[in-house]
Amino acid sequence: MMQEGKLLLSAARLDLVITRLCHQLLEDWGDFSDACILGIQPRGVLLANRVHQRLLELLPDAKIAYGKLDITFYRDDFRQEDGPLSAYPNEVDFVVTGKKVLLVDDVLYTGRTISAALAALQHYGRPSSVQLLALVDRRFNRHLPVQANYVGIRVDALDEAYVRVRWQETHGADEVLLFDKK
Repeated sequence: MMQEGKLLLSAARLDLVITRLCHQLLEDWGDFSDACILGIQPRGVLLANRVHQRLLELLPDAKIAYGKLDITFYRDDFRQEDGPLSAYPNEVDFVVTGKKVLLVDDVLYTGRTISAALAALQHYGRPSSVQLLALVDRRFNRHLPVQANYVGIRVDALDEAYVRVRWQETHGADEVLLFDKK
């Protein structure tokens, strides 16, 4: 039986948060020339797809470089898996050298995913800068000194709790939930 979590963001609120984040990006990044967006596989890509699409709606003449970055073999825990790992495809058909890079992930928790993404990013060149957009920032229990530049919502949750982002494309509904225990 699936336990129910506390609703943090409904579909309508999630859409508003994405719109707000895109307006903040436009304010800081302008027309995204010399910039790119990289969604972190797998769950960050779902958010990055929405952000990229919304930015193109707001800037119809812009050409915003967009890719999907796999971090499977850059994680510090990938050797602890029980079975063989399945990597996600890297879809980065541009060099990031000299570009301002926006990494996108759904939930920022320990910081380990972002550390792995920064290592993977090095294979595509040396960016001029890297910033992070996270839909949910779980402020407690950070293992590494990582902080997002753009945050949808901040959640104060104990270690036993976890955040689940559900998307229409994969779960049939858009919502962000907080569960008490795994």
